[in-house]
Amino acid sequence: MSNKDIKKATHHVNQNEGLIFERSSPGKKGYRLAPLDVPEVDYAKALGSSARADLGNMPEVSEMEIIRHFTRLSTWNYAIDLGMYPLGSCTMKYNARVNEYVARFPGLANAHPYQPAEVSQGAMRVMKTLSDCLLDITGMDAITLQPAAGAHGEMTGILLMHAYLQSRGNPRKKILIPDSAHGTNPATAAICGYAVENLKSNSRGMVDVSALAAQMNEDVAGLMLTNPNTLGIFEQEIHKIAEILHQKGGLLYMDGANMNALVGKTRPGDFGVDVMHLNLHKTFSTPHGGGGPGSGPVACKKILEPFLPKPVIVEKADGTLAFDYDRPKSVGRVRMFYGNFGMHVRALAYTLANGPDGLRQTTEDAVLNANYIRKKLEGDYTLPYQSPSMHEVVFSDSIQEQKGVKTGDIAKRLIDYGFHPYTVSFPLVVHGAIMIEPTESESLEELDLLVDAMKSIAREAEEDPEFVRNAPHTTRVKRLDETAAARKPILRWKPASAKSAGD
Repeated sequence: MSNKDIKKATHHVNQNEGLIFERSSPGKKGYRLAPLDVPEVDYAKALGSSARADLGNMPEVSEMEIIRHFTRLSTWNYAIDLGMYPLGSCTMKYNARVNEYVARFPGLANAHPYQPAEVSQGAMRVMKTLSDCLLDITGMDAITLQPAAGAHGEMTGILLMHAYLQSRGNPRKKILIPDSAHGTNPATAAICGYAVENLKSNSRGMVDVSALAAQMNEDVAGLMLTNPNTLGIFEQEIHKIAEILHQKGGLLYMDGANMNALVGKTRPGDFGVDVMHLNLHKTFSTPHGGGGPGSGPVACKKILEPFLPKPVIVEKADGTLAFDYDRPKSVGRVRMFYGNFGMHVRALAYTLANGPDGLRQTTEDAVLNANYIRKKLEGDYTLPYQSPSMHEVVFSDSIQEQKGVKTGDIAKRLIDYGFHPYTVSFPLVVHGAIMIEPTESESLEELDLLVDAMKSIAREAEEDPEFVRNAPHTTRVKRLDETAAARKPILRWKPASAKSAGD
């Protein structure tokens, strides 16, 4: 096929990718209704001023056009069903369809939160069993399932710390946060009324224990620690960190977003953590991304239990379950009703299906996969820290930057190879970060494909950096202005006449 033919074919494809609004023609219909067998209603008269005079420029298209439009749009999206998401810090793993199936059981999916406890025993048992499992996994004493996501769990955890310290006469003023923590941690501390004080990492990418000891005083409420941290490194001196905090009356909060590296291997409650959140939408099989609901349960030690959001589920002497609202020290509700219940069902299905051995293998496979990628790409990309990697590995673009190629360019080029980009420029402690988390879902064959793609891009950056800087080359659209897309999004279609008129 000649270049002219290719351009014609591409033009035809692009024409077919036009907005459905632009394919509209007056009188086209994608349906045919049966004749009315009831008296016709004058909706304009019945609704009065609420009735619309027109359909608001809704497109008039055939059934074939509308089917092709939405089917075509579906092929533009990337999905875990198509390939891996190497997004570091996100744990974008495959979640078994059986968990979705269980969440749709009519007795669970159709349960209403206003149902009395007497007819909600099955749903309450799901929540109670999940709570017990999560407490066993984390080594904590009490838990709430109310928080709707990770950052919401962070807020709940810091509120518990504040309430506890307040009950002892002084809520304190500051929260210490390492530079390797998740980005939501500082925002959470500030929202809860605390000043944020940064804690520098040492040369191994871990908390500098001597710096912590120097900064820790009676004004510090606690430390928000991501463990493993965003460098994918486990805090090897975690016991010392907890001891330093506890000696001065502070508390240790652990961001549990990276629990995919710990489940079945070690328990935060055993190494001094006082309160932590979990991301069910990362570690325990619920949809992550795409605007779907999350769940961020918060587990704590006994000293914080009186302050948990109410109600909490308790088991009565006869074995039935009830909601306990009589909790005078509670921080109150943080979520309507009892949390995102569908997420609880999925997480319990995932946990019970795997069992202790399966959960442990999940963790081991996730860590193995990350270290396989680390070993294969050493030398092609800079490894800023030599400490052992856990579930994710962070490289930097310092080799490629010498040719003017940055991490964002490499990520865009990776799209051409059929992969979703990795996490770009995070954590901030690493300049030009390339953050990869393969999770346990990926096979050796898939990992090798990613490794080959990354090696190929490294060669391209050396031999033809301009080609990489202009990637992606095979997508339907070229690079977008991501800043403008975030700050000035186009959320609705406007006809050409309106655009020209400045509407």
